[in-house]
Amino acid sequence: MNSFLNKMERRFGRYAIPNLAKYIIYGYVIGYVLSLMDRLGRSSNGLISFISLNPYQILHGQIWRLVTWIIVPPSSLGIFTIIMLILYYSLGTSLERTWGTFRFNVYIFGGMFFTVIGAFILFALYNIAGYTEHYSAEALGGFIALYFSTYYINLSIFLAFAAEYPDMQLMLYFFIPVKIKWLAIFDIVLLAVEFFTGTWETKVVIIASLLNFAIFFFSTRNYRRVSPAEIRRRQTFKREVRTSARVTKHKCAICGRTENDGDNLEFRFCSKCNGNYEYCQDHLFTHEHIK
Repeated sequence: MNSFLNKMERRFGRYAIPNLAKYIIYGYVIGYVLSLMDRLGRSSNGLISFISLNPYQILHGQIWRLVTWIIVPPSSLGIFTIIMLILYYSLGTSLERTWGTFRFNVYIFGGMFFTVIGAFILFALYNIAGYTEHYSAEALGGFIALYFSTYYINLSIFLAFAAEYPDMQLMLYFFIPVKIKWLAIFDIVLLAVEFFTGTWETKVVIIASLLNFAIFFFSTRNYRRVSPAEIRRRQTFKREVRTSARVTKHKCAICGRTENDGDNLEFRFCSKCNGNYEYCQDHLFTHEHIK
């Protein structure tokens, strides 16, 4: 994976968008303005619905929706939303400095691409399941648009940052220090509960939107530690360590006793024997010299 990205970066790296997280925030600002205009009744048809990810409308010529859905706000505007956007901007710029502009672009646009693919898959599943017998295809497209947003893409930024810097501390509620890996684990647990208890629409949305993180996570793991060759090497090393621990320093050439046979045993080399022959105290003076 890394070699592939290196080749792609050498070829297309000059087209990467620097400081992409900033432009994502700018897009949300535009989205919130459009949403506010909808609520104030300035738009009769609804501006947000005109730019949302609606597969039916895309297939009928409104191809701008392939891009414009990105600025649809993932939640209503409030103080908590502003804080989260500032956090995601900070995490995004940190990831860009860590990975480089090109790889961060690939990660973000990959999440957006998989989300679009997921929307079309869900639209196809609706048609296969026979939903068009009860609802029009246009209504199903609008229903799908309500499911897909950049919420999970933002979450993928947080999870990727936690994978890169698991021991970094965040101040939860501004005064509780918590390592970011525990917050990420908590989010993953909530995602798992949402995935297994939610509808199959929810399952498609989660898989499609977080597929970029899954690819990143599993492609950056060190699988050498769990490879058969590495496991066999560690086992061999442990056996050799245990064997070397049983090797004695002294051994009598006559009786074969070692220092493990008694704490009071003494061993000496014989200067009259040809070779390095060692004897215990009982055979040092009684053995026959080797010539």
